[in-house]
Amino acid sequence: MRDGAVEVARRLRDHRFTAYWVGGCVRDLEMGRDPHDYDIATDARPSEVATLFPDAVLVGVKFGVVVVPLNGHHYEVSTFRAEGPYVDGRRPSRVEFVDPQSDVMRRDFTINGLLHDPLTGRTIDYVGGRADIATRTIRTIGQPQIRFAEDRLRMLRAVRLAAELEFDIDHDTFQAIAEQAAAITEVSAERIRDELVRLLVVPGRAKGVRLLHASGLLQAVLPEVAATAGVPQPPEFHPEGDVFTHTVLALEHLRNPSPVLAMATLLHDIGKPPTLSVSDRIRFNEHDVVGAEMAGVICRRVRFSGGDTERIVALVRNHLRVKDLPKMRPAKATRFLLNPASADHLELHRADCLASHGNLDVYQWATARRQQLAAQPPDRGHLISGDDLLKLGYVPGPQYKTILDYVEDARLEGKVRTREEALALIRTVFPPPGRTGSLSGELTDGVNHT
Repeated sequence: MRDGAVEVARRLRDHRFTAYWVGGCVRDLEMGRDPHDYDIATDARPSEVATLFPDAVLVGVKFGVVVVPLNGHHYEVSTFRAEGPYVDGRRPSRVEFVDPQSDVMRRDFTINGLLHDPLTGRTIDYVGGRADIATRTIRTIGQPQIRFAEDRLRMLRAVRLAAELEFDIDHDTFQAIAEQAAAITEVSAERIRDELVRLLVVPGRAKGVRLLHASGLLQAVLPEVAATAGVPQPPEFHPEGDVFTHTVLALEHLRNPSPVLAMATLLHDIGKPPTLSVSDRIRFNEHDVVGAEMAGVICRRVRFSGGDTERIVALVRNHLRVKDLPKMRPAKATRFLLNPASADHLELHRADCLASHGNLDVYQWATARRQQLAAQPPDRGHLISGDDLLKLGYVPGPQYKTILDYVEDARLEGKVRTREEALALIRTVFPPPGRTGSLSGELTDGVNHT
């Protein structure tokens, strides 16, 4: 990708335009990190960029932005610009094309305000970005109140960058975030979700959530999570402290989580505040069920996809089930562990335990059992089908599922291994029409265990 970014700058330079790399890629180079993308700033107008790169896509001509596809990668090329007043907390009312220094002065943070000439290796710093990288500081370019009023999302971005880069936020910058935190709701749910997800999957996610809470952003974006602060827990199970402390510690213990797992971990105990009761001890009866309902509302509010919402809700609803796996009927436990989603369930359970009592006995048992199941020959499918039941004379209906599930449980528990054994089991437990069965208790048992 770097070679393409050099080529874009070279082609612009060969046609007597100024061109620099700018933004996060320069910051990453200064920090010795590999950039994930490259942005180029130039004095060439969008039409001139499009002439030099015939496949370019004019995505924001009004703002001087062109996307250049080259060698299988895409590079954002923007014309040096200054921006007029922001009227909606996101977009400027006008732009004008300017010199490189004026362009830098409109950007968000000093660490993102460096210009780099890839042809000479020279880096230009008009805003003290190098010094802030050296001291690991997030600081706005210019007055933070103005920068955040221009684009409210910059408040979330400051916290996300602090978490991602393991930097601290400058005092004045953080104070401005705290003052304007409530205004973050002016930003679209989709943009908030994207910044939140990026924060939750980086190693510094716990620090990021603490900063969200301290700044007031958490209360504005996820008040259900903010409400967990100060909610007590039974010390015999949770020596770490309140629900918020536990949640942050659980996030910290996750290992390379997906957005779904990270979000589910953030939300897994949001049902505790509304279910708090104190009798013989502090209890949160059915907080998993209540929390799952709340998680669904939150995910829809911040515009997670339907599929991701379903998976997050399932993780929240079932986060207490893993501890019961060793006590479940073998078929039920096997069914749970064979589900592809069980890896996330086990990782959430592990983080949950490490953030509280620290006992990983169930996690280790379940992980070992899951590995044993994975090492077994591939499942060739169910031993019987609805067609077999029809041939035996059973009338199609709800009983089909009861019978098929009963047989599948028997197979998972090793009680039947062949189709013939399965059919014999059916004839014994579920007498075909016209026969009188004396095993109604077994039938009821089959229903209860599905």
